[in-house]
Amino acid sequence: MDQQEVRRILEQVKSGGCSVEEAVLALKMEPFRDMGFAKIDRHRGLRQGAAEVIYGAGKTPEQIRDIAASMRADGEKAVLITRMTQEAAQVVGEALPLSYHEIGRVGIVGDMPAPTGAGKIVIATGGTSDMPVAEEAALTAEVLGNEVVRLYDVGVAGLHRTLSHLEEIMSARVIVAIAGMEGALASVMGGLADCPVIAVPTSVGYGAAFGGLAALLSMLNSCASGVSVANIDNGFGAGYLASMINHPPV
Repeated sequence: MDQQEVRRILEQVKSGGCSVEEAVLALKMEPFRDMGFAKIDRHRGLRQGAAEVIYGAGKTPEQIRDIAASMRADGEKAVLITRMTQEAAQVVGEALPLSYHEIGRVGIVGDMPAPTGAGKIVIATGGTSDMPVAEEAALTAEVLGNEVVRLYDVGVAGLHRTLSHLEEIMSARVIVAIAGMEGALASVMGGLADCPVIAVPTSVGYGAAFGGLAALLSMLNSCASGVSVANIDNGFGAGYLASMINHPPV
């Protein structure tokens, strides 16, 4: 159950289409479903505006399938699964309507919603090697009801590539800048745009990149204003935060 569903129930009570008793019954349904190996947070959407997301790493394909099936049975139209393997996708896809995106290791059970955000989210990468993290961020944002513009391989090693997309950058509601190596893309984006920039360091780079630590420290020390930093390779966290920015409270 999410905030939109609660509003619908309350509107039905107001119009007489639903009794108070029926509304109370719908609202007091168990806040989580205990499956033994997992406790599914059924009220996550009500509290936070978005349903629980399945983190696929470390879970068996069967566990992922059963959690997703339970969420669908509870009315979730689109269930997001991150860090999903091809093996898990095959098992889940045999039982549920799954779309699997191999590059970002993202599975989506159900249909993508129509965009409801206030503007566009730009997802930009320094290089093609950053695309797995970028796709995780982009698909997360799309599942949460956002229009996403992808700008891939626009890193500072060829700054003209970045500058050729000034219109998209300057018209964005929020930008997610994803880069490994020295992570300079976030500062460049922060210096060009008047919107929040979420920087995501990736583990792409040679030895002294230290698995993304060099990019993380560069982004934390950005001299551009309005830049926040997510964890290394955390495309999901960046996409989720970008959606929150693009869906201001009513």
